[in-house]
Amino acid sequence: MPVVVVSGTGTEIGKTVVTAAVAAAARAAGRSVAVLKPAQTGVGPRERGDTDEVVRLAGPGVTGRELARFPEPLAPETAARRAGMEPVRPEAVAEAAGKLAAGHDLVLVEGAGGLLVRYDADGGTLADAARLLGAPVLVVAPAGLGTLNAAALTGEALRTRGLVQLGVVVGSWPSAPGLAERCNLADLPVSAGAPLLGAVPAGAGALAPGAFRSAAPSWLAAPLGGTWEAEAFTRAVGAD
Repeated sequence: MPVVVVSGTGTEIGKTVVTAAVAAAARAAGRSVAVLKPAQTGVGPRERGDTDEVVRLAGPGVTGRELARFPEPLAPETAARRAGMEPVRPEAVAEAAGKLAAGHDLVLVEGAGGLLVRYDADGGTLADAARLLGAPVLVVAPAGLGTLNAAALTGEALRTRGLVQLGVVVGSWPSAPGLAERCNLADLPVSAGAPLLGAVPAGAGALAPGAFRSAAPSWLAAPLGGTWEAEAFTRAVGAD
């Protein structure tokens, strides 16, 4: 998998931290990693963006690149239009990711919001970029109520487009999970139609980079370079 597209069931659900964890696990295995953010929104010219955060957490050997930065915290197409700037098109995302893949073992393409958020006026989406790349999609989902429907819709959108869903990672697993969170561990892979490949603890992004890198493989399953096991984790948290 030279390129993996990281999407989510919505926004503010932990995509950047999950991307950093996957990058850190790959680096621990000796792989070179590039992270591509097609459109960074809601961040000023001198402010830190998502790729900066991934590089900070995952550490040396990780390259970060943005294709465009728009000042307002909106969907990429809306943010580009309101700023009077050129939008980012799926073809540009695929081209940039392909070039990065030529010099790196792994390229992680982190989307904005959910899978079908519009990037341009023609309705181009992250799913279109994944199709052009022939890349699998890793879906990040929240732990609590509402996540099953969103995961099911995202999985259905991927399947209808002929895209491979690599799996689902819980982007922010609470320290004291309630009944819904515990039940969702078993229900998420059923709803998504894809395996559960990890659970990143809430607040992981606040760890010191060294601690983050050391712990990251324990949050992710083997297909993502980690040691986490869904069945053992589910038993440990007392899921029904």
